Amino acid sequence: MTVLVALAANLVIAVAKAVGGVLAGSPALLSEAAHSVADSLNEVFLLAALSRSRRPADSRHPFGYGKERFFWSLLAAVGIFVMGGCFSFFQGFEALRDGTEEKLGGYVAGLIVLGVALVAEAGSLLRALHQVRREGGGLRDPALRTVVAEDGTAVLGVTLALVGMALHMVTGQAVWEASASLAIGALLVYVAYRLGRDARDQLIGEAADPELSGRIGALLRAQPEIDSVEALFTMKLGLDSTLVAARIDLVPGLDSERVEEVADRIKRSLARTFPDAGQIFLDVTDRSADGAAESPAATGERGGA
Repeated sequence: MTVLVALAANLVIAVAKAVGGVLAGSPALLSEAAHSVADSLNEVFLLAALSRSRRPADSRHPFGYGKERFFWSLLAAVGIFVMGGCFSFFQGFEALRDGTEEKLGGYVAGLIVLGVALVAEAGSLLRALHQVRREGGGLRDPALRTVVAEDGTAVLGVTLALVGMALHMVTGQAVWEASASLAIGALLVYVAYRLGRDARDQLIGEAADPELSGRIGALLRAQPEIDSVEALFTMKLGLDSTLVAARIDLVPGLDSERVEEVADRIKRSLARTFPDAGQIFLDVTDRSADGAAESPAATGERGGA
């Protein structure tokens, strides 16, 4: 719902900024129009992410489609850079080189459009922040994180455009609006870089939060049958799905049937304690216990436990 609200707001604001920018000949307002168009395209990407990431796992993608969110978030970051940042830089350099002349009516129309845009963007940002608080104050969802970043950037961008246009009107110097356009471009590039870096980390296989990994390791080490945890690996498969793989040594003297029973119990305990652990694999490295490492229960996913 938050993404839909942001999309509707961005579409309306983009049209208003574009019309006002053309009529007023304002580079700052045109930069903000490009910013809103980029945000609108990004919301479409995020809606696709929300829909496609919910598809169930199949034979071709046995770990599910949770990483679709990360892929579409990466495209959204690229959109912010290409459509918003580059166009804003272009407008700023053009205004510095050629200057720009605006009439009083153009200033007034532009300031009104930016004022309305500021109210709309601030409302969308407040709604997104309210959802963040409702979900526990975190920004694990890349779609929600992108919406918050976009809305926060939009509020700051509109403020820069307002200041640049107002100073141009007062001083008659186009350099103020040109500087506002360049500042908006730099802001968009920075946000795109941060969002793209986060999406890249998640796409190539980011580990779970250290706190969660620590709790999983503590639970494993607390099992009386486990002598040591040789290795513990985690990877985010989606917003609410994490892969857990552990290499463990069992205490000596367990026969194969006992190993199967222990492995099943440990996996059930992990799944019950950590609902986000969608896939759980245990590798028993102690081979002295009657081929325990070859037991089918020693390795396997949560669903088979």
